[in-house]
Amino acid sequence: MYDVCIIGGCGHVGLPLAIALADKGKKVCVQDIDEVAAEAVKRGELPFSEEGAEPLLKKVLEEGLLQVSLDAGCIADSKIIICIVGTPVDEHLNPKFGLMKNIIGQYVDYFRDGQLLILRSTVFPGITSKVRDWLFQKGKKMHVAFCPERILEGKAMTELKSLPQIISSFSEEGLSMSKELFSCLNNDIVVVEPMEAELAKLFTNVWRYIKFAAANQFYMIANNYGLDFYNIYRAMTHNYERAQDLPRPGLAAGPCLFKDSMQLGAFNDGDFYLGHSAMLINEGLPNYMVKRLKQKYDLSSKTVGILGMAFKSGSDDIRESLSYKLKKILELEASQVLCTDPYVKDDRLLTLEEVIGRSDIIVIATPHLEYSNIDVKGKVVADVWNVTGNGGVI
Repeated sequence: MYDVCIIGGCGHVGLPLAIALADKGKKVCVQDIDEVAAEAVKRGELPFSEEGAEPLLKKVLEEGLLQVSLDAGCIADSKIIICIVGTPVDEHLNPKFGLMKNIIGQYVDYFRDGQLLILRSTVFPGITSKVRDWLFQKGKKMHVAFCPERILEGKAMTELKSLPQIISSFSEEGLSMSKELFSCLNNDIVVVEPMEAELAKLFTNVWRYIKFAAANQFYMIANNYGLDFYNIYRAMTHNYERAQDLPRPGLAAGPCLFKDSMQLGAFNDGDFYLGHSAMLINEGLPNYMVKRLKQKYDLSSKTVGILGMAFKSGSDDIRESLSYKLKKILELEASQVLCTDPYVKDDRLLTLEEVIGRSDIIVIATPHLEYSNIDVKGKVVADVWNVTGNGGVI
């Protein structure tokens, strides 16, 4: 009998949680359909980069507190099931509800009365209630909860134990079971209603996206006048508390921020001008960068090197990375585009030395620390992030 079974447990959200719970003495089963990832986890290897997680993975595997299964039968042998499936958006940027319903339908025969089903990934507001209804229609008397993850990818093992845990459920027993589970990670528990929890997760991600948009808009305005935004940024934030939450400009991407802004807009019947404006600014930054380079250089005769293909620094995660959008735009304008990344595994990527050596123009797309002291050999550098410390003017 398992304390917890995590469906989709070999991914960026599920696996760190499984490791953290097992490290606290919970007997955890990771259930996934990805055979390659599952085999890697069984060997004690992380399928992705996550600081401090691999030693703990090996430890809980050796202790027998964590097991990996491709067989959904482990769901029936668990007290609590955590489902790591969110609500994606379609090609028209509208939420797709079918995936969650299909998942519930796929596993419903393994669910038992009295179990607690926790939804952990970002969902469209109201989906938790729909899941409860779907289960009831299938004759399942289960407790349903929404307890969102809010970790920073790469810092999960620290933040799972330090960040407050938001919990919600439709029943007192569901709340009690959720509180008992997450209290083993952190005693700071925030209890709200299910839709409040769903919106808290969406608002958190969208607020971060909007702040990136403000920084990127400010950057473009300063850059249009030939001014280095980072001098202005330093003046704004130096010993001035009310400006401390302004992020630095850069390619704001990843699997959540853009998608969740669109979900929130859809939830509010399309009436979300602030979010839509943020999308236009953040998604438009690669176009702006190429436009500025075209104004200064004849790109058709230049080789451009892109440093960093992951969506964030220190990560190997390329999901929704704007580096690839930048690459596509440059391929239409430049003679040749070369790419590199110290973390991403892709045979098409070149070494840093080769990209710098062969490029006329270098664009730092991801602020990996490895790029802070690079020798660019006198090449033109477009560094929106100011990773090199030489300013961000393009």
